[in-house]
Amino acid sequence: MSALLPLLEARIAAEGPMSVAEYMTWCLLHPQRGYYTTRDPLGARGDFTTAPEISQMFGELLGLALAQSWVDQGRPKRIILAELGPGRGTLMADALRAMRAVPEMIAAAELHLVEASPALRAEQAKRLGGFAPIWHDSLADLPEGPLFLLANEFFDALPVRQFLRDGEFWRERVVGWHKGRLSFGLTDVAPQAALEHRLQDTVQGDMVETCAPAEALVQEVGRRIAAHGGVALIIDYGGWGSLGDTLQAVRAHEKSAPLDMPGEADLTAHVDFRALAQAAAPAVHAPLTAQGVFLERLGITERARALAAHLQGAGLESHIAAHRRLTHPGEMGSLFKVLALHAPDSPPPPGLDT
Repeated sequence: MSALLPLLEARIAAEGPMSVAEYMTWCLLHPQRGYYTTRDPLGARGDFTTAPEISQMFGELLGLALAQSWVDQGRPKRIILAELGPGRGTLMADALRAMRAVPEMIAAAELHLVEASPALRAEQAKRLGGFAPIWHDSLADLPEGPLFLLANEFFDALPVRQFLRDGEFWRERVVGWHKGRLSFGLTDVAPQAALEHRLQDTVQGDMVETCAPAEALVQEVGRRIAAHGGVALIIDYGGWGSLGDTLQAVRAHEKSAPLDMPGEADLTAHVDFRALAQAAAPAVHAPLTAQGVFLERLGITERARALAAHLQGAGLESHIAAHRRLTHPGEMGSLFKVLALHAPDSPPPPGLDT
């Protein structure tokens, strides 16, 4: 049985059903029994694998894109190089290795990592210790200055609320306790001022998801970039607008029911990039672009060929499979999108400027 389950039962018994957002927060971030606070979830021994763990090419190309944006913005002498949810530190390590082609940028960069998990902070220290990283619990703790930010598969894990349209009003989906187990339910109908605009593009029975924490984070990123310069690259799965129930759980690389084994599975939901783009003002955004298109524009196929020249046998086969997984429309190439934020008076980063 999940160690978190009795605590959830007690919370619901005391206060009634909880929102999906509160349920996600308990499952992922409970100090003693939360998913992210108690383990390293990545890789073959974990529950899922992210793009940086698939191939070094992903991080290298993102690093070069940031480096080009630094050059395009006049080579500022001091920058805040930051990542939200850095995982094991693999993405940033690969990006920094590529940035060595522009040593002045490395010299200008202060490395800041926003990470809640003690287990993952330890992994990040192993890979990034030579760059003197500074860890933060929150984006708000970052110092002011030109911000060059990476966020890969970060926003999908932020807690969402779910609302079901009922006439001209909404019912919120909640998590309660029924017949000895967790179960979904709905609140009574009520107006939702924040969803008034969604009455224009939804019909009876449609579900939409909102993520206030994501919008607040992007609002802060947009403020910093508009004020000081820089660029943010946000890579995640989702689309332009929210429609439908996208809450999912993954455990041991297999999908499971979101209410099964709370605290023992990764919980995510699709990112609403339209909401993020709107929240980022006064920063502006480049056109939302599929990950595969973005990586191809940055030259991933050329980089793959260069690396392949030194490989053979199983290593070569794995390398080819990694390139396909990152770029092919049937794999991560179309499901994952890239949203770039930049100041109104600076160009978008390469790969997103057409």
